[in-house]
Amino acid sequence: MARQTGPALEAHYQFLLWLIPTLERFPRSQKFLLGDRIQSTALNVLESLIDATYTRQRSQHLAQANLGLEKLRFLLRLAWELHHLNRRRYEYAVRMVNEVGQRVGAWRKAHHAHESTRSV
Repeated sequence: MARQTGPALEAHYQFLLWLIPTLERFPRSQKFLLGDRIQSTALNVLESLIDATYTRQRSQHLAQANLGLEKLRFLLRLAWELHHLNRRRYEYAVRMVNEVGQRVGAWRKAHHAHESTRSV
Protein backbone atom coordinates (compact mmCIF):
# COMPACT_ATOMS: atom_id res chain seq x y z
CA MET A 1 0.00 0.00 0.00
CA ALA A 2 1.30 3.48 -0.89
CA ARG A 3 2.29 5.97 1.78
CA GLN A 4 -0.04 8.94 2.21
CA THR A 5 1.43 11.94 0.37
CA GLY A 6 0.59 15.62 0.56
CA PRO A 7 -1.65 17.41 -1.92
CA ALA A 8 1.20 19.18 -3.75
CA LEU A 9 3.13 15.95 -4.28
CA GLU A 10 0.04 14.03 -5.38
CA ALA A 11 -1.08 16.80 -7.77
CA HIS A 12 2.36 16.96 -9.35
CA TYR A 13 2.52 13.18 -9.66
CA GLN A 14 -0.84 13.20 -11.47
CA PHE A 15 0.46 15.96 -13.75
CA LEU A 16 3.50 13.82 -14.62
CA LEU A 17 1.24 10.90 -15.54
CA TRP A 18 -0.31 13.19 -18.16
CA LEU A 19 2.86 15.08 -19.15
CA ILE A 20 5.23 12.24 -20.00
CA PRO A 21 3.04 10.65 -22.69
CA THR A 22 2.23 14.14 -24.01
CA LEU A 23 5.92 14.87 -24.52
CA GLU A 24 6.24 11.68 -26.58
CA ARG A 25 4.11 13.45 -29.22
CA PHE A 26 6.71 16.17 -29.76
CA PRO A 27 8.44 16.09 -33.14
CA ARG A 28 11.56 13.96 -33.12
CA SER A 29 13.78 17.04 -33.47
CA GLN A 30 12.43 18.46 -30.19
CA LYS A 31 11.54 15.31 -28.27
CA PHE A 32 15.14 14.89 -27.19
CA LEU A 33 15.84 18.60 -26.62
CA LEU A 34 12.89 20.61 -25.35
CA GLY A 35 10.85 17.52 -24.42
CA ASP A 36 13.66 16.09 -22.31
CA ARG A 37 14.28 19.45 -20.65
CA ILE A 38 10.60 19.76 -19.71
CA GLN A 39 10.53 16.19 -18.43
CA SER A 40 13.72 16.51 -16.38
CA THR A 41 12.55 19.82 -14.87
CA ALA A 42 9.21 18.25 -13.94
CA LEU A 43 10.98 15.24 -12.41
CA ASN A 44 13.26 17.57 -10.43
CA VAL A 45 10.15 19.23 -8.99
CA LEU A 46 8.85 15.78 -8.03
CA GLU A 47 12.13 14.99 -6.26
CA SER A 48 12.05 18.30 -4.37
CA LEU A 49 8.49 17.60 -3.22
CA ILE A 50 9.46 14.09 -2.10
CA ASP A 51 12.44 15.54 -0.21
CA ALA A 52 10.17 18.10 1.45
CA THR A 53 7.74 15.33 2.44
CA TYR A 54 10.38 13.28 4.22
CA THR A 55 12.38 15.95 6.07
CA ARG A 56 11.76 18.52 8.74
CA GLN A 57 13.91 21.09 6.93
CA ARG A 58 11.39 21.73 4.17
CA SER A 59 12.08 25.36 3.27
CA GLN A 60 14.93 24.72 0.83
CA HIS A 61 13.14 21.83 -0.91
CA LEU A 62 9.91 23.80 -1.25
CA ALA A 63 11.83 26.78 -2.64
CA GLN A 64 13.51 24.45 -5.19
CA ALA A 65 10.12 23.01 -6.16
CA ASN A 66 8.72 26.52 -6.57
CA LEU A 67 11.63 27.57 -8.78
CA GLY A 68 11.25 24.39 -10.83
CA LEU A 69 7.57 25.15 -11.39
CA GLU A 70 8.48 28.61 -12.66
CA LYS A 71 10.98 27.05 -15.08
CA LEU A 72 8.28 24.65 -16.23
CA ARG A 73 5.94 27.55 -16.98
CA PHE A 74 8.50 29.08 -19.33
CA LEU A 75 9.42 25.77 -20.98
CA LEU A 76 5.76 24.92 -21.59
CA ARG A 77 5.14 28.38 -23.02
CA LEU A 78 8.10 27.91 -25.35
CA ALA A 79 6.72 24.51 -26.46
CA TRP A 80 3.34 26.10 -27.16
CA GLU A 81 4.78 29.05 -29.08
CA LEU A 82 6.85 26.63 -31.17
CA HIS A 83 3.61 24.70 -31.87
CA HIS A 84 4.68 21.51 -30.12
CA LEU A 85 1.66 21.74 -27.80
CA ASN A 86 -1.79 22.64 -29.01
CA ARG A 87 -3.79 25.28 -27.14
CA ARG A 88 -5.88 22.75 -25.19
CA ARG A 89 -2.84 20.82 -23.95
CA TYR A 90 -0.95 24.01 -23.14
CA GLU A 91 -3.86 25.43 -21.14
CA TYR A 92 -4.25 22.14 -19.24
CA ALA A 93 -0.53 22.02 -18.45
CA VAL A 94 -0.51 25.60 -17.20
CA ARG A 95 -3.59 24.95 -15.03
CA MET A 96 -1.91 21.91 -13.50
CA VAL A 97 1.39 23.71 -12.87
CA ASN A 98 -0.50 26.61 -11.30
CA GLU A 99 -2.48 24.21 -9.10
CA VAL A 100 0.71 22.54 -7.90
CA GLY A 101 2.23 25.99 -7.36
CA GLN A 102 -0.69 27.08 -5.21
CA ARG A 103 -0.36 23.94 -3.11
CA VAL A 104 3.39 24.41 -2.74
CA GLY A 105 2.78 28.05 -1.75
CA ALA A 106 0.26 26.99 0.89
CA TRP A 107 2.71 24.37 2.17
CA ARG A 108 5.51 26.96 2.36
CA LYS A 109 3.25 29.38 4.22
CA ALA A 110 2.12 26.70 6.69
CA HIS A 111 5.71 25.54 7.22
CA HIS A 112 6.90 29.10 7.80
CA ALA A 113 4.08 29.71 10.31
CA HIS A 114 4.97 26.48 12.10
CA GLU A 115 8.66 27.41 12.19
CA SER A 116 7.77 30.88 13.54
CA THR A 117 5.71 29.45 16.40
CA ARG A 118 8.47 26.97 17.31
CA SER A 119 11.07 29.73 17.62
CA VAL A 120 8.92 31.81 20.00
